Amino acid sequence: MGFLRKQNDEPRIDMTPMVDVVFLLLIFFMISTTFVESPGISIKLPETSAQTIDREPKEIKITLSREGVIYYHNKKISLDDFKGVLAEHQSDAKLTTVLLMADQDSKHGKVVTLMDLARDAGFTKLAIATEQRKK
Repeated sequence: MGFLRKQNDEPRIDMTPMVDVVFLLLIFFMISTTFVESPGISIKLPETSAQTIDREPKEIKITLSREGVIYYHNKKISLDDFKGVLAEHQSDAKLTTVLLMADQDSKHGKVVTLMDLARDAGFTKLAIATEQRKK
């Protein structure tokens, strides 16, 4: 009577679960890095020891980079585009604050130009963003 003997296979490690985990980690990091919110505009606000003011519900945030480039909603705009943005919000000019976030190394003349354009468009509430000085 001939019985079939079970052959002893050498034990081997199944790599499929490890590959699955690596791919899941790869997908996780790809998805999570797309949700990191970084405006892409690198500015260093000037420091001050002044008190914080209450923010208005309606604001127009304008960013001025070190190189003098103007951004609105993280998009590069020209001075004419800035005038257009102000014209869009001119109906609520008395209730809207123009918040200028200018880099501490930006040219003073450009900051004054933006503030003058806002004032000429009828905006009376102008603010310059700063960072609280560390004690």
